[in-house]
Amino acid sequence: MFNSLSGMITEKTGDSVYLLIGGVEWDISVPYMDMGELPAKGKEGKVFTWLYHREDQVKLYGFSSVERRNTFLELLKVDGIGPKGAVKILGGIGQRELEAALENEDLSRLESIPGLGKKTAQKMILALKGKLVSHSEKTETPYTDLLDALTGMGYDKKAALEALNNAEMELPPDTSKEEKEKQLFKQAIIFLSNS
Repeated sequence: MFNSLSGMITEKTGDSVYLLIGGVEWDISVPYMDMGELPAKGKEGKVFTWLYHREDQVKLYGFSSVERRNTFLELLKVDGIGPKGAVKILGGIGQRELEAALENEDLSRLESIPGLGKKTAQKMILALKGKLVSHSEKTETPYTDLLDALTGMGYDKKAALEALNNAEMELPPDTSKEEKEKQLFKQAIIFLSNS
């Protein structure tokens, strides 16, 4: 529905940004870490949004980047984490640090996030390890669609990237792009199934 909102930042409180757009001031709940990434009060800003709508509540959540919003949406898939909890988690840890903690199964770092207990931290590692793809890692392969498809099937991101790279080395150099993608996908699945 809403991808982002752009306007004048009229106020930044502990957990909200007020954005003035065409005479309407929006109250957007923003994680603490994202707050610092947004422009100062009185400046023009862009907030990437997600609308929470239930019978008894409508709330707009905002993030400094699409990547942060995607991480928020991934957190919502973890059993026991709702929108408020996801915002609290993102407010206590930066994007790269969260990715590293999940990849390294750093339970103590995750537990140090205010309001995050051991069981929920363990659920996060199980559900999200290998799922959060940072921008720098996305550029490591020209086959991001294939990588997304493999991670969507439940394969670990690093293992899927390695499988695609190995499969690419085995293909003849004169393979057409369309055929190359089909073969890469097929070979990557075979490689992942055998590892």
